[in-house]
Amino acid sequence: MNKITVAIDGYSSCGKSTLAKDIAHRLDYIYIDTGAMYRAVTLYCLKNNLITADGKEVYKIEEFLDDININFQCDPVSKKCEVFLNGEKVENEIRSMTVANNVSLVSSIKEVREKLVSIQRELGKAKGVVMDGRDIGSVVFPDAELKLFVTADAEVRAKRRYNELRGKGDKVSLEEIKHNLEQRDHIDSNRKESPLVQAEDAIIIDTTDLTRAIQADMAYDLVMERVQLKGRKA
Repeated sequence: MNKITVAIDGYSSCGKSTLAKDIAHRLDYIYIDTGAMYRAVTLYCLKNNLITADGKEVYKIEEFLDDININFQCDPVSKKCEVFLNGEKVENEIRSMTVANNVSLVSSIKEVREKLVSIQRELGKAKGVVMDGRDIGSVVFPDAELKLFVTADAEVRAKRRYNELRGKGDKVSLEEIKHNLEQRDHIDSNRKESPLVQAEDAIIIDTTDLTRAIQADMAYDLVMERVQLKGRKA
């Protein structure tokens, strides 16, 4: 069967990563969480004191980029792909609120985006990939056969993120989560480098009132349409 590239963009905590994972599993495609890559760079910056105390600047990150190695390894038991930073598994650390509060700052830096976009394109050049992030359909894979833009009500997004973090034992408040999401939405949508935008040919999926299964079915049907179309053109 012909394979395609599926690009999924959207706001934080709207369900795009869950949808991407479900589709990749169903199609036996490779799933790449680009947000995790930016979180890993942010974690590196925090651990190496590259972010100023006021959280407004990153100190000379371009000088350290060659020292940052990010890769994904799939756990043979859970079948989950986990993020490794310089050989260390950091899947849990990169999901913390401290990282979340700084990731938009780090991901807005031109040199960081250039490095990670290059890696992302290399990972997806063989097709058969589902990649989610903020600029996948607009920058990383502007020629992707299927582009989805996932959104959801702000209140629903905040509650999802709150439940996820509380489930992991993190002590956070719903108000803190709301504030973090509002800040990230603003920075991601207004940054100079690869802002979060809906590609003109992207299909919107509003997950506010959709179950996980319905979302996956909708996306799967769209993938099959594109696969059949590609087959007819071949």
